[in-house]
Amino acid sequence: MDQSFMARAIELSLENIRRRNGGPFGAVIVKDGTIIAEGVNSVTAKNDPTAHAEIVAIREACSKLDTFSLTNCEIFTSCEPCPMCLGAIYWAHISCIYFGNAAADASKIGFDDSFIYLEFAQPLPARKIPMIQIMHDEALTAFRAWQQKPDKILY
Repeated sequence: MDQSFMARAIELSLENIRRRNGGPFGAVIVKDGTIIAEGVNSVTAKNDPTAHAEIVAIREACSKLDTFSLTNCEIFTSCEPCPMCLGAIYWAHISCIYFGNAAADASKIGFDDSFIYLEFAQPLPARKIPMIQIMHDEALTAFRAWQQKPDKILY
């Protein structure tokens, strides 16, 4: 593990505050000892609530490598990933996560995502945003079609 990659993620987080008036988060994705993608929190700059540093870096890495799987890549992020970013990291099959600040540190400066973890534990009707299942049988037709597709690409 090369600490220079974490130093770069931290540098990106500081640059994002100073130059772009963005959030204090930066991330780099490394493959074979080389940075292949970088990202900073661009939520307010892009008016995109999914534009967290890790997501931005994942999108760039996948584009550069022309793949949806970042197997054998590592991510260095200035802060412990939020639930959305952690999910994306798992879906991208990144092999290791290195982080600087803990989620508790982020919470202390107003970036508290603990409520999302609490929401996951709630039954669907008790969540703050109601989740109501409708048209289940109709929706299953797409899943059946997927199961029967002989040339599907698994991910």
